[in-house]
Amino acid sequence: MTKKPQRRNLGRGLSTLLADVDLSSNRPAQKPVSDASVPIEKLHANPDQPRRYFSDSDLEDLASSIRAKGIIQPLIVRPNPNISEEYQIVAGERRWRAAQMAQVHDIPVIIRELDDTEVLELGIIENIQRADLNAVEEAVGYRQLMDRFGHTQEKLAEALGKSRSHIANLLRLLTLPDEVLTYLKDGKLSAGHARALVPAGNPAELARMVINKGLNVRQTEALAKSGGKQLSSKRQLQPPKDADTRAIENDLTAQLRLKVTIDHRHSSGKGELRISYTSLEELDGLCQLLSN
Repeated sequence: MTKKPQRRNLGRGLSTLLADVDLSSNRPAQKPVSDASVPIEKLHANPDQPRRYFSDSDLEDLASSIRAKGIIQPLIVRPNPNISEEYQIVAGERRWRAAQMAQVHDIPVIIRELDDTEVLELGIIENIQRADLNAVEEAVGYRQLMDRFGHTQEKLAEALGKSRSHIANLLRLLTLPDEVLTYLKDGKLSAGHARALVPAGNPAELARMVINKGLNVRQTEALAKSGGKQLSSKRQLQPPKDADTRAIENDLTAQLRLKVTIDHRHSSGKGELRISYTSLEELDGLCQLLSN
């Protein structure tokens, strides 16, 4: 029988996790080996770091702050298991990268003795707590904590200050095809759009339709329920009209005394203007007006 991973108490959030390090409830918390200032060349990124992408613009902003104020929060490191007298970053790789851009020579660190499992767990949790994490990265973090360390959705919600429904909804996103997850990571779809596509039988095809037509979340939900078939009204698949378009419609309707409808497609800049009449007299009046 396969042994289930031991469920460990996550504690009270990231600040506690980084302070206590040991996340299990049956061993005393480890204490820092030392606080120190370490030459930047003696620090190395963790090759198993869950976060792979760092925005160049964000790093430059942080580097500018470091040049002006220095590194306020020390990095958490451990003795490098592969290189003697050097260190591996547990938490704070972004600050380390920005410090290199700022040409900082020494970095404040807190040195701890940690095994590979603790390093991985802390790295995942630190990334989940980041404000700029996209929905896919956050969901992958939750899944890793559950699969590798046996944590439940309830325990994660309690420890990380999230609702259980928030965690459950994000985990459901991971059932979507890679194509849809890429749209989500690239910002072409929101998490709300992606959630609406989860129960659909053809989410990738629908995702392309949503992006091409600029549909909002409610329209995406209707599209998913229809399976991509044409909805009862063609206009339901159009994005909501902006205030300027509605104002022009109202002005033309008042001037012509006929119903005017404008369907403008922002993606192409093209559109249609429709004038509705209810009698031949109204049509005749319109023709005379247009011929003047």
